[in-house]
Amino acid sequence: MKHPIQRLTSSRRNTLAHSVSLALTGSVLLLAGALTSGAAFAQEQATNLDRITVTGSNIPRTNTETPSPVQVVTRQEIDRTGKTTVAEYLQTLTADGSGSIPKTFGNGFAGGGAGISLRGLGAGSTLVLLNGRRMATYGLADDGQKVFTDLSTIPLDAVERIEVLKDGASAIYGSDAIAGVVNIILRSDFNGAILRASYGLSGDSDGAAKKATLTAGTGDLSSDGWNAFFSLDVGKTDAIKISDRKDRKWIGTGDIRRYGYGTNAQFLGGAYLNNRTTGGSGPNGSVYDDRNVTSTNPAFLVPLPGCQGLTTIPGQTDGSIAQDGCLWDPAQQYRDLTPEEKYVNVFGRASFAFGEGGEIYTEIGYSKKETTFSNTPSGVSGGWGYPGGPVNASSGPGAVVLGPNHPDNPIPGQASRLRYSAWDVGPRVTNNTNEFNRFLVGVKGNWGDWSYDTALLHSGTDLVNKRTGFLRYSAVQCALGNPACPGGVWRIGDNAGLNSQALYDYISPDISARAKSSLDMFDFTISRSLMDLKGGPLGLALGTEWRKTSNSLTPQTYTDAGDIIGLGYSAYDGTQNVYAGYVELSAPVLEQLELSGAVRYDKYESGEGKATPKVGIKWTPADWIAVRGSYAEGFRAPNPAENGDGGLAAFSNARDALRCQLQPNTTNCSSRPVAIITRPNKDLKPEESKSYSFGVVLQPTSSTSLTVDAWQIKRTNEIAQGATADAIAAGNVLRDIDLINGIAGTGTILAVNTDYINAASTRVRGIDTDIRQTFDIGPGQLEMDLQWSHVLKFERTDSDVTVDYAGTHGNCDVTNCIGTPKDRINFGTTWKQGPWSVSGVANYISKMDNTDFRGPDGSYQFSYADGTDVTKISSFTTFDLSGRWNVTEAFELNASVQNLFDRIAPLDPTTYGGVNYNPLHFSGAIGRYFTVGAKYTFN
Repeated sequence: MKHPIQRLTSSRRNTLAHSVSLALTGSVLLLAGALTSGAAFAQEQATNLDRITVTGSNIPRTNTETPSPVQVVTRQEIDRTGKTTVAEYLQTLTADGSGSIPKTFGNGFAGGGAGISLRGLGAGSTLVLLNGRRMATYGLADDGQKVFTDLSTIPLDAVERIEVLKDGASAIYGSDAIAGVVNIILRSDFNGAILRASYGLSGDSDGAAKKATLTAGTGDLSSDGWNAFFSLDVGKTDAIKISDRKDRKWIGTGDIRRYGYGTNAQFLGGAYLNNRTTGGSGPNGSVYDDRNVTSTNPAFLVPLPGCQGLTTIPGQTDGSIAQDGCLWDPAQQYRDLTPEEKYVNVFGRASFAFGEGGEIYTEIGYSKKETTFSNTPSGVSGGWGYPGGPVNASSGPGAVVLGPNHPDNPIPGQASRLRYSAWDVGPRVTNNTNEFNRFLVGVKGNWGDWSYDTALLHSGTDLVNKRTGFLRYSAVQCALGNPACPGGVWRIGDNAGLNSQALYDYISPDISARAKSSLDMFDFTISRSLMDLKGGPLGLALGTEWRKTSNSLTPQTYTDAGDIIGLGYSAYDGTQNVYAGYVELSAPVLEQLELSGAVRYDKYESGEGKATPKVGIKWTPADWIAVRGSYAEGFRAPNPAENGDGGLAAFSNARDALRCQLQPNTTNCSSRPVAIITRPNKDLKPEESKSYSFGVVLQPTSSTSLTVDAWQIKRTNEIAQGATADAIAAGNVLRDIDLINGIAGTGTILAVNTDYINAASTRVRGIDTDIRQTFDIGPGQLEMDLQWSHVLKFERTDSDVTVDYAGTHGNCDVTNCIGTPKDRINFGTTWKQGPWSVSGVANYISKMDNTDFRGPDGSYQFSYADGTDVTKISSFTTFDLSGRWNVTEAFELNASVQNLFDRIAPLDPTTYGGVNYNPLHFSGAIGRYFTVGAKYTFN
């Protein structure tokens, strides 16, 4: 049972924070009042500002250090890592956390997409911008709920820099930026042409990645009055299969018994558990002997023949198979470690000058990406859900059975409940083809003392999801249970070679779904300097925005009737219209003191609306030191997947506290896969957030800089699936009939019923450190930098119970059960000398306790074969090396090695995003990876 975690409160601290907030808010209101005094403007002539725009503000500045913490990632920092896509790089940022969406999770709801989750608050709470404006979200919502921006549609070669606003919420770009903003800034004025090509290959000679880019531009905006350029990015990456890593310890196998684990490992197939009353799906098949079943004499599993000829795990005998099941390794035989990808990305921009500083500009983007992921074969039983409720294909009247007269039934005359993995049908293969488009036309310039920028944007995605190898429930019941089935009789296991292709077409039809999203937006911003204050000009920006978003997903074929075995239902359809306006002020009231403030009002067509302020302060007592702080509020209304039409049935890992209590120190105390059935909720309230940051910026020398920022984000009315553990405790589950000691209601959990709810709150708090140092050594230069993100607390409060996930494997209700490491550190060095440069980057992720949350009430999530707990997931460090050689002014050669020392990802038996490894440690699953490339610049 969970209990509240008692925490000491400090009235002094709360009073101080309240006082600072009042002071900052009062300062901004005083500044706003000054705007109403026309005499003040007449008395002083405001100084024009040089146009330097920084993410988080629409007011031009004379310096880039704002009251808000902004991490600026240069092109050099991206290139030195050897990463070839925007998504791969951003997911190495120390501020990224659980809830990010790796491209490797090809069998997830959002397979084929890639997203970033700042602060671990989810990809749906991280606002991603392209040149300061939004893009249409990915067609598939992650976990069927979280709409997010797909990073893989952005051509890396067109990127000039990336700016990450890390203090949460944005009164400028949108109050839904609860976790922060990632602004990807592309080239805006380019002349000449650059041709790049690269080829990558793993140390195991697989996973080949071929890529070519062409960027070309002509015209000069200042001299010719126009400029136009485009970037074309094409590539193909081969799949890597789990079997390609069969010699890489636990990475390449689901059978981890040699490392002390038991037969309950989640990726080991076919095992009998709980004294043969529960069983996995083997390639030979097994049935329950339901003869003579009483409350004290349960049904036991009986194997079908043929195991030794169908499994890849040697040494099994008839006796061991009868006792332990036909153990096999389906992940090693069928599952991809990384999917196959093919893509083309195009981006173009044209600008035309007019008048004094005026510019008409247009941007066009197009992307097409195809991803193919192979997974293990489908079983014929289990539990899943659809709008009509849960489906139980394991027991009861809906159970899949071998008919009494089926030729493979070892118990003639009994309709035998069947456990079987359909290896003869083949792997389940998912193919996603996603097309993305974006068109923008805008105009900016000056009108008197005002600068303006306005644009009209349209963006959309169209995704087709095709799947093969999945089983149609009704057809399987017919082909196994009815000797007169129109589709034929399905022979299984050792006799699968007797089946026709027509039978397989009958039980495993091709299925598909289609997802679409669109964004239409108009915005208008004006800014000016109002008057000179003691520290510089008082800046004002005003803006308005209208946007219409739509998201729709048709359900996979037959899932609306619950007729695809093991495949959850997911569908949604809805539209949002949002109207917003904001005002922003930047006031350097003294040479040493800058105040800033903004307030935004968002109004949703559905009726929700809220004003969200943001205030900031920066104090510079000396040239080499600055102290800064900010406070912001956020607001996000429910999206169509959460309160629209549709629903979700997915899979996660969960621990059954009831079975563990009855049989402690057994396999019943480990997390196991369960179906999670979630319904939309029309009564959801909007999420709200409050964000705080306080930091110091030091530059003691021209070559040394240090920033340290403490931050906190508190999100209330959090929209989430109801906690799985709470639903289990409340009995909102579908159970099998494998009772413990005949006790009613103790069968294995097949499915859990939840709703989308407004959970009480989540509070995440941490410290970011960024250190940079440059040394001039002889003829060369050494650059060093370190980024360190430390999570102090990651608390979730629900029903007056507070748990802390920091440093644990929780929250497993979040994507992939990745966990919440306390520390992530990136340390980079670059040596430059003449035409040469060499860079190295070390990436560190701290260990995690293998518990669901911190504290004495937290439970370990997995156990070894002897019943002892798996207490931790080890820390992980990799080192990437890269080098560049400018052979001539026009020609460059480059090379990189990721995971130089071939470190193996720690064994993680709990996560379901990777086979025995955590997706955070992905490079340790792939191993050493080499990339060589060349760049030629045409002048």
